[in-house]
Order: sequence, then C-alpha cells, then structure tokens
Amino acid sequence: MLIIMNAQANQKQIDAIVKRADALGLQAHLSQGAERTVIGVIGDTRPVVRGQFQRMAGVREVVPITKPYKLASREFQPQDTAFSIDGFRVGGPQIVIIAGPCSVESRSQIVETAHAVREAGAHALRGGAFKPRTSPYSFQGLGVAGLELLAEAREETGLPIVTEVMAPEKVELVAQYADVLQIGARNMQNYPLLHAVGESRHPVLLKRGLSSTLDELLMSAEYILSHGNRRVMLCERGIRTYETATRNTTDINAIPVLKSRTHLPVILDPSHSTGHWEYVAAVARAGVAAGADGLIIEVHPDPAQALSDGAQSLKPERFAKLVQQIAAIAQAIGRGLVTPAPLPVM
Repeated sequence: MLIIMNAQANQKQIDAIVKRADALGLQAHLSQGAERTVIGVIGDTRPVVRGQFQRMAGVREVVPITKPYKLASREFQPQDTAFSIDGFRVGGPQIVIIAGPCSVESRSQIVETAHAVREAGAHALRGGAFKPRTSPYSFQGLGVAGLELLAEAREETGLPIVTEVMAPEKVELVAQYADVLQIGARNMQNYPLLHAVGESRHPVLLKRGLSSTLDELLMSAEYILSHGNRRVMLCERGIRTYETATRNTTDINAIPVLKSRTHLPVILDPSHSTGHWEYVAAVARAGVAAGADGLIIEVHPDPAQALSDGAQSLKPERFAKLVQQIAAIAQAIGRGLVTPAPLPVM
C-alpha cells in the first residue's frame, strides 16, 4: 500500500509510520518529492487494516497498490527515475548509448573499440568478461583478466563499464571493476543473483528473459529494488518466437508499455534482438522513436574475427553513422543525446 503524507508532515511523523510498518513485519520505502512524501509499505499487507495507518498523524491518504510489482510501478512513483553513472545521467530526457564488443578478447581489441565508440559519441563501454554460452565449448570469456582490461580501457577513455555478472558469489568481484552490473537474459529469474545485486547497491542493467513477459521482468526488478537499490535499468533484448529470420524478435511494443507501467529507465538492445548487423541500425532507430531511454549496441573492430556474436556487431564506422542518425531522431521527438564527459587527462 501507499501511505501519502500531508505536505506539512514532519520527520517525526514519517519515522512513526516506518516504525509501525517495521513492527508489523513490513518494509517501508520512502519516496520524497518536492511537494509530498510517499511511503510504500511492502510485504503481506492482507492482515493489516488500512485504518491503522490512516489514523496516524501526518497521513493524508492510504492507497492500495494494485500491481504485483510495487516499488517498480508508477503507482508508487509517478515520475521517471533518473540517476547518475560516473559522468552521465540515465533516465532523464536525454538518451544514453552503451557500446562495445560482446566479449573482451585482448587488450588491443577492447582499448581500440573503447576509443572508437567514445569518439563516435558513446557514453559507456560494454564488454563481457564472464560469458554465459549455450555451448560449453564456446568462448567463455577471459574472467578476471577481462575485467582488468575493461578497467584499463576506462582509464584511457573515461567511459564507465557495463559488464555481466553471472553468480551471486561473483557480485563483489565484478562490482570492483564495473560501473554497471548487467544481468543477462538467462539470469533474469536467478533470484539469489537478483538479491545479491540488490544488496550491492550498484547500478544494474536487467535484461528481459528469452521467453519472459513484461510483468515477469518487472517482478525481477522488484527483487533488486526491495533491497533499496533504486538504480535499475530495464533492457528489452528480443524474445523467442517462431520466427527464424532473426536471432530473436524485437518487442518494440515493450518500450511504450514499460514506460507506461514503470518509472525505471528502459534500454533497447538491437544487437541481440536481431542477431544480424544489417538490421541493427533500423531497429535502434525504431527503439528511440518508440521512447527508449538508451541503447546498448555491440561494436567490434573486426567482426569476422570476433570470438562471440560477430554476426551482430557493427564496425566502428557504421556505429558512428548510427549515432548521428539517433541524434537526429532524438531531436525530432524533443529529446537529445547525453553530452559525453571530457576525455581523462593522461
């Protein structure tokens, strides 16, 4: 339920609500705006009489949350969530672009790509150090060595790092190197992992599962939010259908639907959703036009030699052209691209 406080409610009255919720075995989450404070009371509220809170000092109204996901819903927070990630802001009116290779393969590959995508206008660098692969014989990533190379690329370019974490026991390690922890599609419902990244309070990019509904995606986000970690981005990366012309089917519908149901930023991955570099630019443009808050795109200096997902990776020159197109579309719909941070002084 939502407990909406009077505009004149003081801190003592707010603390009393939180204390009462705690006594009832519930969790209280505060959303404090310029004009009012809203307290989301989460847990099994069925035995709780709304009047217990309604009669307390400073309370204006008690409203039930109808969605199964509470903290992620616009009922809990009508305004969009926006937060900073080492030099840029995600979730606001400006669009962010995350780019880089599927996997970190070598120092020259990741550093070269980092410089190329930064020059083209990217705001963050993606790259996998630990890779979940369908086949156990496929390249599994460089592990810690890959994380160290990502850190080196960040030092040279100033680009914050987005990389995947696959297991709860790896969260602390990956968080030492990454600015954003990515939860891959196969792990969207890995609940111990969701708890762990929530407890880390590190920014999270949560990818939609291969056959998951939007409600299931939002419930997975709820696991992270329930630990007080509000820096969560949702990522539409294509879903599995009967169509075989592309790797997955891009659910463009998901973007406006999610934007209507949740306050969390919505990112589109046109690389995994198509699986073919030839279609990436068109789907990326469509995603921005549909209202996406950002894009995550695979870029590789030599896709033909890539150890993973080369077929869906753009060459740097194609990526640079796409960024220009995205900027034009963003301007046409009253948005823009985030201004890149200045290069670090070496």
